[in-house]
Amino acid sequence: MADGTFAALLFILGMTDMSMNHCGTVDGCLGSSQTTPRFAISGGQVLERRADAAPEVYLRYDLGQKRGPFGTAAGLSVGEKGEAWVGFGATYTIPFGQTGAYAELHAMPGLYFDNGGFDLGGTVAFRSGLELGYETARGWRWALSYDHRSNAGIYDENPGVETVQIRLSVPLN
Repeated sequence: MADGTFAALLFILGMTDMSMNHCGTVDGCLGSSQTTPRFAISGGQVLERRADAAPEVYLRYDLGQKRGPFGTAAGLSVGEKGEAWVGFGATYTIPFGQTGAYAELHAMPGLYFDNGGFDLGGTVAFRSGLELGYETARGWRWALSYDHRSNAGIYDENPGVETVQIRLSVPLN
C-alpha cells in the first residue's frame, strides 16, 4: 500500500530543505545540531493486508541530534504473537507555523524476527511512515501514526504490513 512512498518523501523534502536552509552555513549541509531528545510509546493495530489484524506496541527514542534537517531515532516494536522489529534511521519534521501542529516522516532500516508471528519474508525489514500530531507548549506530543514495513524486495517474498498507532512522545530534558 504505502511501500517506499514515505521514505521517498523524507528524502525529497529533506534534501530540498537541506539545500535551501542548511548548505552554505559554516557547518555545511549536514552540520550537527542539537534538538530535544524524546521517548515515545505507541499502541496500535497492524492492518489486515496479508497479515491478520493484531495489536502492536512500538517504543521509539529520538536521539536529540540532527544532521542538517534530519533527526535520528531508534525503535523497537513487539506484536501480539511476539514478532519484533528493531531499527535505527532518520526523521524529518515539518512544523505547521507556530500552531504546534506538525508532520513527521521517518525511514528506518532494521531487523525483524517473526517468532512464529507474521513472516515478512526475511530478517532485514524497513519501516517508513508518517506521523501527524500536536506538540504542547511543554514539548509533549500527541499523534496519529501510519507506517509500512517490508523487506523492500530484497527477498523472494515481500508481503509487507501497515500499522496505525496513537503515539505519545515526551521530551527528556
